[in-house]
Amino acid sequence: MAHRPRKEMIAETRAKLIAAGREAFGKVGYADASMDDFTAACGLTRGALYHHFGDKKGLLEAVIMQIDAEMAQKLNGISASAPTRWQGFVDENVAYVEMALEPEIQRIVHCDGPAVLGDPSRWPNASACVSSISRNLVRLREDGVVRADIDPEAAARLLSGASLYAAQWIANSEDPEATSRCAVTAFKAMMEGLRA
Repeated sequence: MAHRPRKEMIAETRAKLIAAGREAFGKVGYADASMDDFTAACGLTRGALYHHFGDKKGLLEAVIMQIDAEMAQKLNGISASAPTRWQGFVDENVAYVEMALEPEIQRIVHCDGPAVLGDPSRWPNASACVSSISRNLVRLREDGVVRADIDPEAAARLLSGASLYAAQWIANSEDPEATSRCAVTAFKAMMEGLRA
């Protein structure tokens, strides 16, 4: 059997831990996820977890980063398939809010994430989200679709905050489906206010 490069073995160990953590956090939540159970489930030790992520909180952060990357990929696909740039922008932002109905995203990203990692607007991916929305608004303003008197960064920060808060509201609601319908209707109306 050929010797595998160290870099490949490290990546495989990290991937196993993230997958095991994601499954545990998604099924029982962060507080009830036992480090010993999910490390044993993937054939690793608690020491491997400490080595790669520092602690359970570090693993949660890595799991959220993975989920966020998947969400971004899905949102980009939604935007790209729309008939117009404006419709793609609306669809992408609304889809982010609606993703709060997905149980894994609901529990890990919108419930446990803020409880353990703090304010999501300060997470590493938040500035990338604001930058992406801002770039889209600049293009839409150049196309004459968005009002010229609206600062793209200011609008991006407000949209990002509104969509995040709406998603958390949905995730923590006693009736997520009904809350999502209310949030999406209001969010779309707010976005319409940006149009020229």
